[in-house]
Amino acid sequence: MKGFSKILRKTDTKNRLSVPIRFLKSLPPFKLGSHAVEFEATDEKGETWAFQCSTRKSGPYRKPVLTTGWVAFVKSKKLQIGDKVRFVKYRNRATATISYKVRAEKEIKIFGAILGYAPIPPI
Repeated sequence: MKGFSKILRKTDTKNRLSVPIRFLKSLPPFKLGSHAVEFEATDEKGETWAFQCSTRKSGPYRKPVLTTGWVAFVKSKKLQIGDKVRFVKYRNRATATISYKVRAEKEIKIFGAILGYAPIPPI
């Protein structure tokens, strides 16, 4: 199981999600010459979301970001700055199939102090 979690910033909630470069190893392989790869992730309700991860075409740092599908996910979950998102890659040992999960968590604040994060309950 490989993945990452991230507390969302303004750009993450409005345009795209910056992804840690180490997560690229967990994604399906990029086609030769391509700087983007598509993958699907299932949320806590069992809904499937299609995302595209793209990288810079040139330069020493690839700077991966999720673009296609990301803003729709943010709007659907009503995510805001300070909320958290978690992506996890699973490999089924019996069938060798790979799947991805995405979890959105709302920030819990009391009197301005962040106490933690709570999963968004399925509706």
